[in-house]
Amino acid sequence: MRSDPAPHRIPITGELDLHTFRPEDLGELIPAYLEECRARGLSTVRIIHGKGTGTLRTTTHALLGRSPLVREFHLGNESSGSWGATVVTLHHS
Repeated sequence: MRSDPAPHRIPITGELDLHTFRPEDLGELIPAYLEECRARGLSTVRIIHGKGTGTLRTTTHALLGRSPLVREFHLGNESSGSWGATVVTLHHS
């Protein structure tokens, strides 16, 4: 009998680096992280997906586009990660 590992605790800082997570976990991870950020009064979140092949960026943008928590999102600029990161603005609660 195999037991599942304990949940991974993520600090809620307004910055989420996806490099340490499995792509199949993003569907639960990103919405839960955004909800926690909003609950803590954070209105802007930076999600680091990297430049790579664009798979994480595409998945991230699809999830953000469907989220009722998200007011808008765009790729980062020179100081916020360029096209390796996405900056998300959340709706106020």
